[in-house]
Amino acid sequence: MKYKISSLLLAILLFFSTIGVKAQSFVESNSKSIQTFGVLPENSAGINTENLQKAIDWASKSGAALFVEPVEKPYEIEAGIILKKNVSLIGVHGPVPRGTRHPDSKIPVGSVFAIRDTEKPFITVESTTQIKGIQFWYPDQTLDNPEKIIPYPPTIQVSKNSNTEGVTLSNLTFYGEYMAMDFNASAKNPCELILIENCYGYPLSGEFIRIDYCYDIPRILHCHVNPAVQRQLGGQFRRQIVDAVVAKNSFCYSINHTDNAQLIDLFTFGTYGGIYLGPATYGQLTNFNFDCVTVGIHKLGDNSRNRNWMIAQGSIIANTGDKIENIHPVIIEGMGHTSLTNVEAFSGDNAALNNLKGSWDFMTIRGNENCTVSIIGCRMRNHASENPLTIENPNAKIQVTASFDGLGNTFNRSE
Repeated sequence: MKYKISSLLLAILLFFSTIGVKAQSFVESNSKSIQTFGVLPENSAGINTENLQKAIDWASKSGAALFVEPVEKPYEIEAGIILKKNVSLIGVHGPVPRGTRHPDSKIPVGSVFAIRDTEKPFITVESTTQIKGIQFWYPDQTLDNPEKIIPYPPTIQVSKNSNTEGVTLSNLTFYGEYMAMDFNASAKNPCELILIENCYGYPLSGEFIRIDYCYDIPRILHCHVNPAVQRQLGGQFRRQIVDAVVAKNSFCYSINHTDNAQLIDLFTFGTYGGIYLGPATYGQLTNFNFDCVTVGIHKLGDNSRNRNWMIAQGSIIANTGDKIENIHPVIIEGMGHTSLTNVEAFSGDNAALNNLKGSWDFMTIRGNENCTVSIIGCRMRNHASENPLTIENPNAKIQVTASFDGLGNTFNRSE
């Protein structure tokens, strides 16, 4: 019996091994290392930029993948790269949230681009493209002096010249970026089917991902923004840098003119805003944590038909800003419906940035347009106001059920 089981296991292993060999052979026959085209760690940034574009031009004709071969010294590169239709740019990494590091020096290793350009976005993506398993490093960016922050253009940008349909950005890590992923398209050239997942960084503008005019289900999944991202390289960003990022009054994630956005497992620390849900948007936001922010969620709406957001399973620590009256875990304006289920807000001190250790309230509702809000199973702590809800909209309809205020008292409301 033991012999038969061993034979069966051997047969299974051989079968899957054969599949693996065939799959690897297929990948190799449809991809090439960027080094084949002369993108080399010893080259200048200008030569590598020219040669990477040549590699992309070659790959676009067949839909090939370009392999960013891991190296001890990052590939020096300028910006202005166009990732043309059909091309995949593939590295070896999953997300590396504290940075890879060479054993003998404070530089990242692996599939790494060291970007040396302050004038242009590093790479512009066209339709049916993919970037996966790559690190983007800005070695000239400051870690400790707000006056020396370099306002780099976005690392990745959607094409402004044509509709962009189908982009996958996966397992990417950013070090020293100013703005990571810019998918602000236009009404003339919208984008759709954008998938962003498992990406890590800390943008010094406060903006990690922004999307505009995306008319078919964008997905942002499992993304993490934190000033400790360079801890293995030069240490995490200093407190004065985090304070400067908060002072930008920008949101880590921004959604505008977008249908049915799917936002799952999002984290940010030390930005002014967690997420901005613009007037012409609707969708679902679940499993999130917005830590050390001024505003956790800012939701708007420009009609009463489908400007609806379902928000669930999250926590907000709103505690930083110029004065406590401006600190709000949730702000709602305009028309539409907002549903909050199992969302908690609490605050306290954190040595990583200047903060006021609390928020003004749990939610502020502004304006005078008809809107509806339901709050179920929420906990609302550490707010300075007597009431966790600040209602400045006389036409808002609010239902609160099975929720608790900062003293642990049941808080129900219907009006």
